[in-house]
Amino acid sequence: MGEFTHTIERRLDQAYKGLDQARSTGDDYLADTLNAEIEDLRRLAVDHGIPLPR
Repeated sequence: MGEFTHTIERRLDQAYKGLDQARSTGDDYLADTLNAEIEDLRRLAVDHGIPLPR
């Protein structure tokens, strides 16, 4: 696994965990921000052929 792939996967994992926490605390702004980050990271992954499990 390349460093780029590892970085994308790690950042997605962190963003999903942060999103869960933001939702559980009712932080709508942070949840929206993390959703946007997740969309960007997923788009990057697809553009570079990185398989996405979630």
